[in-house]
Amino acid sequence: MTSNRPYHHGDLRRALLVTTAEAIREAGPAALSLRDLARRAGVSHAAPAHHFGDKAGLLTAFAVEGFELLAEELGRAGDDLLEAGVAYVRFAVEHRAHFEVMFRPDLYRPDDPALVAARARSGAALHGGVAAHPAASAPDRDALAAWSIVHGFATLWLAGALPPDVGDDPETTAREVIRRLFA
Repeated sequence: MTSNRPYHHGDLRRALLVTTAEAIREAGPAALSLRDLARRAGVSHAAPAHHFGDKAGLLTAFAVEGFELLAEELGRAGDDLLEAGVAYVRFAVEHRAHFEVMFRPDLYRPDDPALVAARARSGAALHGGVAAHPAASAPDRDALAAWSIVHGFATLWLAGALPPDVGDDPETTAREVIRRLFA
């Protein structure tokens, strides 16, 4: 044990995932270690390994959680492609730590069944908005184009790489960019 806090958590797995998000927001996924995670959570250094096996196992579970959250966010947009794109950007901004891990398969086990299923759910949610759009002519390629645009925008926004004149509201700016798809 690394602190005076008790080891027994009501849901240690959940507590470790929350602590993972905090650690990634502070230093990025590359700096994450199970030992530091245990220290932050106030548990023995073996506790994270007991739940996740290793760092890749932890980040696999974290990516699964991220894809599930993304699927929920996209699902709330329904078949409105514009709102699905805005929802994607909102997710990236509000769940930055997850976003930083989800699209880095070098950090986790990309063939994990739970991960494959969660990634498929989020992909289907985005694909549904594209397929429902009247201008969709090749739904698979159209979905790839839409995803590329919103993912690129979200990545540029998070990196602070967009020009200063785009403003400080990612959702408003994303709407302006995504609307260009329909022009």
